[in-house]
Amino acid sequence: MNVDEALKARVSIRAFKPDAVSEAQVRDILDVARYAPSGGNLQPWKVIAVAGDARQEVLDIAKANLPGHIGERFIYPADLWEPYRSRRFKVGEDMYALLGVPRDNKMGRLQQFARNYEFFGAPVGLFIVIDERMGYGQWAHLGMFMQSIALAATERGLATCMQEAWATLRTPLKAHFGLEEQEMIYCAIALGYADMSAPVNALRSDRAPVDEIATFKGF
Repeated sequence: MNVDEALKARVSIRAFKPDAVSEAQVRDILDVARYAPSGGNLQPWKVIAVAGDARQEVLDIAKANLPGHIGERFIYPADLWEPYRSRRFKVGEDMYALLGVPRDNKMGRLQQFARNYEFFGAPVGLFIVIDERMGYGQWAHLGMFMQSIALAATERGLATCMQEAWATLRTPLKAHFGLEEQEMIYCAIALGYADMSAPVNALRSDRAPVDEIATFKGF
C-alpha cells in the first residue's frame, strides 16, 4: 500500500471486531508515527494506550461521569458557518441513514453517540496527551502525529476512529492517569479491526474538490 492508497482508504470506523491487537502491534504503529513533522522537534505529544482491564477502567469512568463537561476548548466553533455547517450536517445525516435512525429518534441517536465511550467496540484506545501551554503550531503538529498513526494503522490492516468525544471527560481521566498539572487529554483514537459487515462502516464522507479549496497562482 502506498501513501495515496492509505490516505484514500483511511476512514473513521464506528464498529470494530473484538479481535485483539497486541502491544507489539501498537508499538510498531507508534514507532512509525513518531516521525511525523514537528516544528523545532518539540514532539509535543504523548500517548496512553489502553487494552484489557485498563480499557474497561476508562469505560467505567465514562459511565460514571457522563455527560461530562467540555470546558473552554470546544470541539466545534459556536454558530458554525457555511460551508462547514452543511458539511457537518450532511455527514451526520448520512451516517444515521445507514444506521436507520431518523432525526426524530433522539434516543437512537443518543445511543449511537454513546458508543464513542466504548471505543465503538475497538479493543484498544489511544489517549492523545498534550501540554496545554503549547501554542497553535504544536496543536497542528499533534494533528500530523495523529494522522500518521491512522495511516500507519491502515497500512497494517487496522482501522481507527478519531474521537474528540472523550474531551468531555478530561477532568476524571486526568486524575485517573495521574497526568501532570499542565497536561491534558486532547482526544482518543479507537484502534482495531474494522467490522465491515456493520452498515455504519459503509459511510464515506464527501470531500470538496481541489478547485474549491485551492487557488493556483503563477503557474
